[in-house]
Amino acid sequence: MKCDMIRTGSGTRTMKSIVIATKNKGKIREMMHAFSQLDVRLATLNSFGDLPDAIEDGSTFAENALIKAKFYAKQTGCACLADDSGLEVEALEGAPGVYSARFSGENADDAANNEKLLRELTRVGQDESPACYRCVLAFVDTDGSFLTAVGECKGRVKKVAQGEGGFGYDPYFYVGDKTIAEITLTEKDKISHRGAALREMTKKLAGYLK
Repeated sequence: MKCDMIRTGSGTRTMKSIVIATKNKGKIREMMHAFSQLDVRLATLNSFGDLPDAIEDGSTFAENALIKAKFYAKQTGCACLADDSGLEVEALEGAPGVYSARFSGENADDAANNEKLLRELTRVGQDESPACYRCVLAFVDTDGSFLTAVGECKGRVKKVAQGEGGFGYDPYFYVGDKTIAEITLTEKDKISHRGAALREMTKKLAGYLK
């Protein structure tokens, strides 16, 4: 795949290609939706075959986001956009934090991570707790230039799940009287941590691409 050239009706013109550097289908859907108005060509890692996973050994969301974006930029030869995000629960002293995707172990799925979240709340004697979703987005270009954007969403985690949408901890994360899993993608974009980071990154990318 050539990253900077596409065919148009009038011939060939340059358009920036950006790879959404995640294998999480929920994140891909949200990022594709957010960047649909930018004059860029969006691709996913699936376009490049069976790529290895980046080793996320950073101690912060920002470090991990940059690790992933740089890793996949090297793997694909394209500009890449990656995120690292997670849930910080006050009653659990900020856990699961950067380990949100693997809270219950490597290759854990959403169900296993949510089960551990409930067990941990029970362990500390809490049915609910203030919590915050955090997200850092990192864009890395083919020349090594990079941009970052940050977003957060404050709410509460409760042991009662509501809603069938979203992914990750969304059915247990309440903003007001609804969980993130109960709202539409458009509504989620307006209030979520990733939505806030995506809006900031969209503005930065629009300026950068000029």
